[in-house]
Amino acid sequence: MFFLHFTPIASTVFIDKKISQEIQKIFDIRSQAILDKDIKTLESLYDVSRKYGAWAYEHELKKMKYLHGWSDKQGIKFTNIISKTMVKWVKEKGEKFTVNLTVCTEYKYVYEDDTKKVNSFRIGTYHSLDLKEYDDKWIIMREWYTDPFADSMHLDQIKTEKIKEYIISQNSRDLSNIGERRKSALEYADRYCGAAGDKEFIYNKKYKNYNPNGGDCANFASQILYEGGKFRKTYSWNYDKGGSKAWVNAHAFKGYMVYSGRASVVAYGTYEKVYKAAYKLMPGDFVAYEKKGEVTHISVVTGADSKGYTLVNSHNTDRYRVPWDLGWSDKGIKFWLIHVHF
Repeated sequence: MFFLHFTPIASTVFIDKKISQEIQKIFDIRSQAILDKDIKTLESLYDVSRKYGAWAYEHELKKMKYLHGWSDKQGIKFTNIISKTMVKWVKEKGEKFTVNLTVCTEYKYVYEDDTKKVNSFRIGTYHSLDLKEYDDKWIIMREWYTDPFADSMHLDQIKTEKIKEYIISQNSRDLSNIGERRKSALEYADRYCGAAGDKEFIYNKKYKNYNPNGGDCANFASQILYEGGKFRKTYSWNYDKGGSKAWVNAHAFKGYMVYSGRASVVAYGTYEKVYKAAYKLMPGDFVAYEKKGEVTHISVVTGADSKGYTLVNSHNTDRYRVPWDLGWSDKGIKFWLIHVHF
């Protein structure tokens, strides 16, 4: 998580059309700068003379470098990045404004050897930022959001050339013949993918949102298997006005699914050890991401791209049909690839 401490002293809360338009403009410029690796334009969006503005810019610069490093590993080229902003509220404090907003960013890409097939995925993020107008230009003084790439900024540690050759050599996968329970799980995962949604940014209101309590990823995975996949609740894995540990905790969820016999391990280890096995995953299976011996995140398989590369949905930073390792593929992360027994 990318976090800058800030306690706003608020006055009036409102939504301003002009500020909303300026924010959309900033995100449009930023998306294009990241796509073009335009460091100068990226820096111009921030007040780098202030500590928080400089931190926000430096983090975004790291993210830009990571995205392009990942694309080199993958053998793809990003063709477009489109950010859709939705301002929730604005607070005015003197000459600056604190803004709370949701952003859905769509990334489009093609493989180097097949530029006609355009793939895409969406990531939803929740932002708080401070803006100020300088000489008729709005710039960012501070920004906080849960960054989907914060856990993987060292992709250069991975030997990417052989991986790239393998990925490019693969073919598309036909996933249309999956069983009805897997199809139902997939439909649920797509419907409630939150800020990564195409039209509606929704979670299922029947369930508590655990993002403020450390993360909603396991809760979402449990919902997918229960509501969509029709798995029955058990004493250990259940939800009644709140979730059991195995329902809401990522490490406990992985352990329960495997040791109960409801799922089995396809592969475990670093990215270099498991990436080939990931092609065996089907919609409704899941990936558990381990950091320093603890599973910290769960994502559910929802499809494959034009080269058969596995795609996932998740909560926390909300994901829709995102390549399964994006944001997690450095040597500090280990992966559990889990096949669910529907």
